[in-house]
Amino acid sequence: MSIDAADRAGVAHFVRVCGAGVVATVGADAEPQAAYVGLTATDDGTLVFDAADDSRKVANIAERPRVAVTVTGAETTVQFEGRARIARDEERWRLGETYCERFPGSRALDVGFAVVVVDVAWVRVYDAASRPPHVTESTWSPRG
Repeated sequence: MSIDAADRAGVAHFVRVCGAGVVATVGADAEPQAAYVGLTATDDGTLVFDAADDSRKVANIAERPRVAVTVTGAETTVQFEGRARIARDEERWRLGETYCERFPGSRALDVGFAVVVVDVAWVRVYDAASRPPHVTESTWSPRG
């Protein structure tokens, strides 16, 4: 059964099961930069990962918050586009704990690490297990 791109809970479950993906940011030279990251999601589809404070990802997001993320598992790929930000204060602790529950031993809440949040604006699900492949897309409005 395919995941519907409009189903935030279904998409979030897929991300949590896969547990990793590739995040693409834009560098200061306007060139793309991609990194493989451990990844989880809240029930509403918000993506969460950690990164060292001095990483290219964190510097790029601070200046140019638009990102793309891809998660692949078996014959399904989910693509995301949205805006990333560094979580602060209570949100950092809440989402950092969510991340650490998925990845015990993570350093997400340690000094020198950032909890990165991606507010998803667009999702595309490609399911190659179906013949022909099943593709759905959805624009997600902001939560809140």
